[in-house]
Formats: sequence, C-alpha cells, structure tokens
Amino acid sequence: MNNILKAGERIDQLYSKSIQIIQSKEVFSFSLDAVLLANFVSTIKKTRNIVDLCSGNGAVGLFLTEKTAAHITEIEIQPRLADMAKRSVALNRLEEQVDVINEDIKNTFKYIRKDSVDIVSVNPPYFLNYDTSEKNPNEYLAIARHEILTDLDRVLEVSAGLLKMNGKLFMVHRPDRLTDILSSMRAHRIEPKRIQFVRPKPGKDANMVLVEGIKDGRLNGVKILNDIVVYNGNEYSDEIEMMLYGHRK
Repeated sequence: MNNILKAGERIDQLYSKSIQIIQSKEVFSFSLDAVLLANFVSTIKKTRNIVDLCSGNGAVGLFLTEKTAAHITEIEIQPRLADMAKRSVALNRLEEQVDVINEDIKNTFKYIRKDSVDIVSVNPPYFLNYDTSEKNPNEYLAIARHEILTDLDRVLEVSAGLLKMNGKLFMVHRPDRLTDILSSMRAHRIEPKRIQFVRPKPGKDANMVLVEGIKDGRLNGVKILNDIVVYNGNEYSDEIEMMLYGHRK
C-alpha cells in the first residue's frame, strides 16, 4: 500500500468513515471544515451528479461516497493536490464513482455540461487577496486559503452554471464573508435556504458558516439552524464526536 504514497505523505482515516485519504503536512491536509461540509450536504435517491469545486486532496467528495451512489466529479487547480486526490480515489477503489479533474474552475464547462448537476459542494478559499494580506509562505496553503487563483464570485458563477433548476449548492466559509456570500448567491440565481454557524466553544463567536442554496429557488424562506459547537471544555462536543468517530461519548 505504501507504494501509492510519495515523499512526505501519509494515509489518514476518520474513525466514522471507511474512506482513506492521502495527506501531507508539507502540502495539504483536510481539516474540520471538510468534515462539516460533507456532513451538511443532503442527498436524495434521485441525486445523480455531484460536483465538488476547489476539492483540494479530495476529502469532501470521497466522504460523500458514503452517503450517495451519485457520480462525483472533483475539480482542483493545483496539480499536486489533484494527484493526491486521484490516488486516494484509487486507494478506495472508487474510480467508477469519482473523477478528479486538474483544472481551473473557470474551465469547468469544458468537461461538464451546464445545467446538468444536482449538487455542487465547495470549500473555497476564504480570504480576500489584498496586496497587504499576510499569506502562508507555503504556496499550496496560500492558494487554498486566499483568493489568489479564484474568488467567491467566480465560484458562485460556476456553481450556478453547473446546477439544474432546483439543484442545490452547499458551501462552507467564514462568517465575516456572509454578506458577500448571500449577495453573490442571489446575483447568480442561487437562493439561500439554510444557514448554520459553527462556534469553537459555547459563547465564542462563530468561526465557520455552512450555507445551502437552491438554484432558481423561491425568494426568501431562509432557515437558521442550531449552531454547531466544536468543543465543550477541552473535549469535542457530542455532535462533532459523531462526525469524527461515528458515536457520542
């Protein structure tokens, strides 16, 4: 099995899932936001096609294989991360269900027809790319976290183009970008429908937000779900324990 790994890589697995993911602290490792997003995505039996944009090392799309038989296409611009994702797909023997495309999302429609996708999931770069922005010296992480090679508006433009009428978008992002997220969603015909904030501890400000929208959905009617709290004291909350380990304490 180790011959599938390259220098500095390892194989990780959530206790709650059978999926194995190739990771590298030198390049990229998925974090809790990927787990939260995969958990937030809701599928039905009629779900046939899912696209995961800005897919990194493929964690979100691979996690989704455990809740749907739909075909999943992952799109990642960084060649090293896309390669890791492809090898993770092979490691889990999911080549028939999951495709990985190493491409800029602006070129998505060279590979996938417009208005053909049931669900788009995306964990995009969070931070605006100001000239004065302090960026991670690791180029892989800087691109994953800052809007260097794509931005929120492009992500939502591509998502809207992919989705069928009444198709759903699921996104994880930062609460301080929520105004940008909601205004851009509506500008691209994706109506916000569910919002869930994630707080590190009780009483702390939210540091992540999960947003669901429906393409050409009826205006208004957004629901604010109960917050997810990551830690109770120094231990994971029951909800996070269930996501990570498949059981509550």
